[in-house]
Amino acid sequence: MAALLVAAGLAGIMEPLAAAQQAPPAPPAPPARFVVVLDAAHGGDDTGGRLTSGQYEKNATLALSVRLRSLLGARGMQVITTREADQSVEMAKRAEVANHADAQACISLHVAETGSGVHLFASSLTPAVPSHFAPWKTAQAGWVTRSLALAGVLNSALQHGGLTVTLGRTALPGVDSMTCPAVAIEIAPQRDADRKITAEPDDTDYQALVANTLAAALLEWRTEARQP
Repeated sequence: MAALLVAAGLAGIMEPLAAAQQAPPAPPAPPARFVVVLDAAHGGDDTGGRLTSGQYEKNATLALSVRLRSLLGARGMQVITTREADQSVEMAKRAEVANHADAQACISLHVAETGSGVHLFASSLTPAVPSHFAPWKTAQAGWVTRSLALAGVLNSALQHGGLTVTLGRTALPGVDSMTCPAVAIEIAPQRDADRKITAEPDDTDYQALVANTLAAALLEWRTEARQP
């Protein structure tokens, strides 16, 4: 009888062990969340500049934001925008959106009639150690190094796409309060070797070229961000 009880006890122990061994493997962990904030400059009463076509800057930046949002979404990125329509958005609110989203990149979109190609701007703040209690107007200081790295990835992709790129650093209201890698992009007219304008910033094909190139660059940025 004792032998039977021991055998029964062993069987009771082995059965769950065998079941555990046959259980399917746990599903892989979901990919890390990757968020891009698109900030279409101006809006509402703030029309921005006026383009040669007669269109306001606020409309051209919104069109570019919508196009880029679609491309990024198709590549599996979560996109948050500071505006989806012709509405006024305060600078502080734009920064709040990016900070609340815990974004891995924020792209502030602008257009202009001066210069040529694409102008990339990072904040001119002196790099600092990130802090949970950074002054609001200089919060970007803790992210300047990453913002410059983001600008480098964008610059490389844009140049590879045949676009003229100008790099710079300047005070960027709104961006200077963001706690994430952030870059301002200004689309100027496309010009030929004789400086003749071949495409305005609101030209559909031109915007498509810029948007596709930026989408490819942000895909590369996502890959770099996930590397240990």
